[in-house]
Amino acid sequence: MRFLALDIGEKRIGVAVSDPAGIVATPVTVLDAEEVERDPCALRELAEERDVQVVVIGLPVTLAGEEGPQAARVRAAAERIGAELGLPIEWWDERLSTATARRALAEGGVSARKSRGDVDRLAAAVFLQAFLDRRATAAPKEDRDA
Repeated sequence: MRFLALDIGEKRIGVAVSDPAGIVATPVTVLDAEEVERDPCALRELAEERDVQVVVIGLPVTLAGEEGPQAARVRAAAERIGAELGLPIEWWDERLSTATARRALAEGGVSARKSRGDVDRLAAAVFLQAFLDRRATAAPKEDRDA
């Protein structure tokens, strides 16, 4: 089963996908959030090209695990995107995924200025990998392959 992860921000949406077996997450691209809101065609094409079955949305929660105004905005945008794509949505706590992505890029020698878009797609891959890892340990193999 292939998963598509979206890190929905106010300006950009980071996109990552899993391999067909749902084991490894890979950063893919960054899309303009306003363009996707107006016309999700590019996102739909990406999902169709990669034969995605489930969309995983990063939910921005506070360090205390509470949802605030940003989470409400992301939920609303994700519901519209999910309806347009006709795919089920899974939610994942994206807490610290951006910080992890920034740290990885900095350790790789990429400056903060040059890494703006890379951070978004890498953050999507970070939380998608956590989602996939949890899924792998939570279900018997037969359930994961369904």
